[in-house]
Amino acid sequence: MTTLSADLRRRLERTVMQARAVAETGARAALAALAVAEAQPYGHMDGAQRALRQRLRAHARQLGDRLGAAAGAQSIDHVVYECACEHWHGMLFARFLAENHLLIEPQLGIAVTLAECAELAREEHDADRWTLAARFAQRMLPQVFRPEHPAVAVRLAREHRLALERLVEGLPAEVFAADDALGWVYQFWQSAAKAEVNRSEVKIGADELAAVTQLFTEPYMVSFLLDNSLGAWWAARRLPEAAL
Repeated sequence: MTTLSADLRRRLERTVMQARAVAETGARAALAALAVAEAQPYGHMDGAQRALRQRLRAHARQLGDRLGAAAGAQSIDHVVYECACEHWHGMLFARFLAENHLLIEPQLGIAVTLAECAELAREEHDADRWTLAARFAQRMLPQVFRPEHPAVAVRLAREHRLALERLVEGLPAEVFAADDALGWVYQFWQSAAKAEVNRSEVKIGADELAAVTQLFTEPYMVSFLLDNSLGAWWAARRLPEAAL
């Protein structure tokens, strides 16, 4: 079994912690641009933006974001977190799959590299290589990602997308070949939140529980979860064909 060296583990931790800060800043700005926390949509918003805003507001309330004192206003902390999580992990999982020759282009059914994703993105005109690669990863891992999730439809501003791209591209390929790398990812994602909860000494509630109880996920469990997610995708794709 290949495991991360101490140096690579520290590098992964720094990268994931930086990514969470960038992703949450970007998500909050993108949701603000869609008036998700506001009582009314902005006048310049088109029909698609207004529909997405309504979906995001409804989902935010399901997550626990509360309506504010002003009629129609609401908090967005929970949906900011979820949006940030979806965007960063979509990119990160895309690179995990690509580095292991498992990132599948859905129409052709063949493995593609990130360079090939760039070529495909240029043909589509509405996506960059990381957006497209993350879209492929999300389709392949329905047990991890939900492609129909409203947070996936949120478009981060260019500066935040580029910052996340630099972070995921800056990780050495060796990180993605290690058996324990995925096991560390979510723990590192929660590192700053866990430290903040511990410093605050607040009573642990539903919002704090995930951060303070997150433990390292053993490689065998990561393999089980990933294999079953990929297996479900493969079965859904191949079994109907076999029945013909």
